[in-house]
Amino acid sequence: MSGSDAEILWEVASVLARDAAEVSRLAGRPSPALPPLLFFTDPDRTPRPWETAARLPPGSGVVFRHFGRAGAGETALRLREATQTRDGLLLIGLDAELAEAVGADGVHLPERALGQAAGLAAARPDWRITGAVHSGTTLATSGLDALVASPVFAAGGASSARPPLGPDRFAEWVRAASCPVYALGGIGTSNARGLIGSGACGIAGVSAVRTAFGPA
Repeated sequence: MSGSDAEILWEVASVLARDAAEVSRLAGRPSPALPPLLFFTDPDRTPRPWETAARLPPGSGVVFRHFGRAGAGETALRLREATQTRDGLLLIGLDAELAEAVGADGVHLPERALGQAAGLAAARPDWRITGAVHSGTTLATSGLDALVASPVFAAGGASSARPPLGPDRFAEWVRAASCPVYALGGIGTSNARGLIGSGACGIAGVSAVRTAFGPA
C-alpha cells in the first residue's frame, strides 16, 4: 500500500471513532478512551511488529498476540517502547502476566476467554480490556471496554474459514453489543468507507495495517 492508503485507513478509522463517541455522548453513556485504529500482530504475518508500531499514527493501538511463541517478552518490550513514543495503547493477547511485566495498558481476550473479563476489570480498573467476538452470543459480555468483531469481510489467517459478516450484519451486532465494537477482517482501502454509518468505533487489522504503515 502507498502513503495515501494509510491516510485513507486512518481517516476512516477517525471518522468511525468520532461518530461512535458522539452517539455515546447523545445517549448519555460513558465512552472509554479508545484508539481509532488497532494493529493486531500475528507471529507469521507480522514477524517484526515493532517496526509497524513505530510508524502508526499517534494515538493508535497495538494488540500483541504471541500464541505461545518464543521471544514473546522481548517483542512485548519492543512494542511497549514503540507505542509509548507514539502515545499509543498496548494490549497483550490473553497473557495478563506479560501485560503486567511490560507495563502494558491492558489485555485482549479471545472469544473463548471472555469469561475472564469481569474479573480482570475488577482487579485492574486502570486497564483497557477488549475481547474478540465471532458469534452473536457474546455481544453482552461484561467487563469489556470494547469488542472486536470479525471477520467483517473475507479475511486471511484464522478467520479465513469463517464466513464474513458483511456490513449489514456487522451493524446489527454493533447495535446489540453492550460496549463499543471494532471492525476486523478483510478491511482495506477498497471497502473501509463502507463501514461509515455502521456504528463501529474504529478499525482493526493485521496485514492491511502492516502493509499500509509498516516499513517498505
